[in-house]
Amino acid sequence: MSKVSGSSNGKVRSAKAEHGTSLLTAFQEIRELIVHGKLSPGTWIVEGDLAEHLGMSRTPVRGALHWLQREGYVLEQKSASKSRMFVAPLTKDDAKELYSIIGRIEGMAGRETAGLPKPERQAIVEKLRAINQKLSDIVADGRPAAAGGIFDLDRTFHRTIVASGAGPRLTVLHNAIEPQTERYWRLYASSIINDLHLSIDEHEKIIAAIDDGDANRVERGLKANWDNGCQRLARVIDMFGERGSW
Repeated sequence: MSKVSGSSNGKVRSAKAEHGTSLLTAFQEIRELIVHGKLSPGTWIVEGDLAEHLGMSRTPVRGALHWLQREGYVLEQKSASKSRMFVAPLTKDDAKELYSIIGRIEGMAGRETAGLPKPERQAIVEKLRAINQKLSDIVADGRPAAAGGIFDLDRTFHRTIVASGAGPRLTVLHNAIEPQTERYWRLYASSIINDLHLSIDEHEKIIAAIDDGDANRVERGLKANWDNGCQRLARVIDMFGERGSW
């Protein structure tokens, strides 16, 4: 009897594990479609079409959409007879909130990085200088550069600081908010990169503060980099309009 019961419990656990894996996969794949603009801001979501596109059943897709809704990627519009989900628009107010949050998260991580022993800080400083030099070379080259490559370098710069200073909880928060800021970069990238030299200068101040072990300056520098980036983004949004909010 116990043998049968154990087998049954094993099947239940296996089914739950499989469902959990499918849910996570659906969440990650749909989030990537949104972040990369393949599901454009303001687009109505048809659950069946999305499930077919992903090659999944509707159950994990439905769960993933509710998860994405909790994290702000998807919104729901309800009426008396039905409700529909759509991809969250990109707006100046949303960008301001997101950039403010991530700037403060990274500022907290940066304070810890500044407090590391000098040899560890020196190793981080060398990595950051190498990354920033690659960005400077792009500006000096004077030729149009692939926005994706610039984004990857900038993201690596910030992730290097977070990885060296953030604890597990702060890392989870950063991982949750970073892809949402990425949506803005990818859809407005061609105009944002014109101000790349300004971000490079801000990076230099952050690097110098880490080198000196000055936690206050590191925190201020990271917050300023994101706050100034938000202002630069806002000017671009003013020119081209908010996406998906019509």
